[in-house]
Amino acid sequence: MTTRFENFLNTLTENDWVELVTNLLPSIHEVDRVPIQIWFRFHPLSLFQYLKNAEDRSLAEHGFAMKGKYQLKDDVDGSHSFLYGHRFWNETKSSISSRIDSFDSESGQMVEEILQIAKSVALTSKTDESLTIAIVLAGLMTLVQAGSESFKASPGNIYLSRSVIGKSANQIVSERAKDDSQGLFGFLKTVNKQYTVTFDENAKRTFKAVLDQEIATAAAKIDYLTDDRCSEGPIPVECRSAACGTCWVGVISGKERLADVEELERKALKTFGYNPNDNDSKPFIRLGCRAKVHGAVTITIPSWNAVFGKKIYDNVEKAVLEPVTTTAKRLRDTIEGAMK
Repeated sequence: MTTRFENFLNTLTENDWVELVTNLLPSIHEVDRVPIQIWFRFHPLSLFQYLKNAEDRSLAEHGFAMKGKYQLKDDVDGSHSFLYGHRFWNETKSSISSRIDSFDSESGQMVEEILQIAKSVALTSKTDESLTIAIVLAGLMTLVQAGSESFKASPGNIYLSRSVIGKSANQIVSERAKDDSQGLFGFLKTVNKQYTVTFDENAKRTFKAVLDQEIATAAAKIDYLTDDRCSEGPIPVECRSAACGTCWVGVISGKERLADVEELERKALKTFGYNPNDNDSKPFIRLGCRAKVHGAVTITIPSWNAVFGKKIYDNVEKAVLEPVTTTAKRLRDTIEGAMK
C-alpha cells in the first residue's frame, strides 16, 4: 500500500525534481553540489516510471539493452555512497521513515519538507544543514523509486572507509582541487605528462592517464573489474567509439580538466539518455571512451547502462530545455524564506 507521503512525492515530475535540485544547490555545501546532480542523472525518474508502467517490462528492458543494477530498490543504501552526505545515511533514513509515518497532508510544500528533514538530520548528526540537504534529496528519490517497504527494510549500511569518513567536507574539496605536479621541468613535458584519475574516492582507487588519453583507454591498463559488465579495467566498455554507451561516467571534480565534449559524444549522450539537456562544453556526465584527460579528475562509475534517450526524452526534451523562470523564482523565494 502506498503511503500518503509517497502519494505527495509522486505528484512531482522529473522536471520538478531537477528544478528542486537546481534551486537548492546554493544551500548545498560545495562537496556535494556536483555529486547530487550526477546522482539524479544516474537514477532518472522518467526511466523508472516508463519501466514501471510498461506493458511488458522484460521487453522494455531488452529494448533499452539494460545492463547492471539499475533499480534503486536493489541498492537503497549504496547508490549514493559517492556523496559526502552518505555518512549521514542512517540519520537520513530514520528521519525520512519517521516522516512517512507522520505525514498527514498532501498540500505541503516540497522545499519545506526537504529543508525540515535536512535540519532534523543535521541536528541528530551534529553537523551543518548544508551537508545534509543532498543526501535527503537522494533519500527521497530513493523512497519514490524503491517504495516505503524496501526503503524501511534496508539495513542502512554506510559504504565508507575509516580514512575517508573522518575527513571534513572542506578537506575533500581541497583534495579534489589538486592537480598532479609534473616535476621541476614539467612545463617542458608534452606526451609524457601523466595525471591521476580517481574512480573510487572512498577506497582511494586510481589510475594514471597520459595527456590527451581517453579515460576508458587509461582505465583498461589496471586489473580491477567492478562487475560483470567490465572486461578490462573498472569502466565498462564495448566499442570505444561512442556507439555502445557502456562507458558513461559522472565527473565529480575536474570536469574543466577534460577536453571539451565533441558533437559525436554529445549526440551519443542524448541518444542514450544520460545527458538529455546539458549543452555545457564540459558537462559532468561524459563517455569514458571520448573524454580526454588534461589534468587530475575524480569520477564515479554508474552501476548500469542502457539506450533509452530517444524513446523517453524525444517528446519532452524541449520542455526540459525551456527556462522555467517563473517556477525557478518561486522556488528560490521559498528556499530563501525557509532558510531564514
